[in-house]
Amino acid sequence: MAIQLNHISTFNSKHEKQPKPPLPTTKRRPALHVNAVSSGNNARQLIQSQAIRAIRPKEAVAAINSDGFTLLDIRPVWETEKARVKGSLNVPLFIEDKDNSPLTLLKKWVHFGYIGLWTGQYFTTMNPDFLLRVEEVVPDKDSKLLVACGEGLRSIMAATKLYEGGYKNLGWLAGGFNRSGDEDFPEVEGTEKLQYATIGGASYYFLQLLIFLQSVGKSN
Repeated sequence: MAIQLNHISTFNSKHEKQPKPPLPTTKRRPALHVNAVSSGNNARQLIQSQAIRAIRPKEAVAAINSDGFTLLDIRPVWETEKARVKGSLNVPLFIEDKDNSPLTLLKKWVHFGYIGLWTGQYFTTMNPDFLLRVEEVVPDKDSKLLVACGEGLRSIMAATKLYEGGYKNLGWLAGGFNRSGDEDFPEVEGTEKLQYATIGGASYYFLQLLIFLQSVGKSN
């Protein structure tokens, strides 16, 4: 019995857990923080800082006649043919996409089904020569340019591109021509009202019906 106990004692002493050696300590390096800064100019920041001056349609004629601004209309040709301010310059930011590759043709069909049929707008692409065309018609980059479009979205994109291209005396027609009244731009050329020039397709006939019904209601 004593032999068995001694054997068990010897067995347990051999299999006791030995203390593990301490792990090597390493100094933790401080985390490296990288702040990504965008090189482009944010359109909202340019407006808020007044680097690009927001001008309402009611103020546009005064800005042109008194402050020396030149109106730069960046709408596509099919819109300016309907209505345009007399004496304005036209350099489109977007042009018709005439690529006929299979993928582009598919995009055109989708665009026509969802947008083109209702609005009459063409499938467009960014004008790669926009800045170059503006430099041709307005070579002096100190000139005051009031950039305008139908709703104000395309024109703020154009104004940002012009600012990055070196033009610093820029105005933006806030809300675009769609927000203008009949008396805001007294000299308008074309067959349509300036505020309706972006409307085409089926929506154009719907608009004409509404105008007709309004005129009938007023006459009664």
